[in-house]
Amino acid sequence: MNRLITILFLGIAVMVTVTQAKTDKEIEALYREMYEAMVAKDTVTLNRIHADEFVLTHMTGTKQSKQEYIKAIANGTLNYYAAEHEQMEIKVNGNHATLTGYSRVTAAVYGGGRHTWNLKLTFQLVKRDGQWLFTHATASTYNL
Repeated sequence: MNRLITILFLGIAVMVTVTQAKTDKEIEALYREMYEAMVAKDTVTLNRIHADEFVLTHMTGTKQSKQEYIKAIANGTLNYYAAEHEQMEIKVNGNHATLTGYSRVTAAVYGGGRHTWNLKLTFQLVKRDGQWLFTHATASTYNL
């Protein structure tokens, strides 16, 4: 009997670990997809992966709604050229998650010249209708 209970608990632990790994991969893929869409100025993808209530808080403290953020990418106020992803930290709690991504991002923003930043973005996500969506992001820089 004790052996059966032990096997049952081990099976459950394996299932939880596999599910967590799958969820982490989904969120990591969404982060990469976001950067690809930013570089391509793909507003359809950006609209799909950001919740309507999405807000981006820039390093300066300026806040942009989803609509303002996507418009700034589309009209060239925010120009992204490349992103090299160095590290991602993902924490999941049911249908909510936090992703902190560390990426070397080449961009020209707000009329400035092209530059590469060590950009740390901390996202809040929610899972709705089976899809993960970004709901909030806070940008800062980092040194790894």
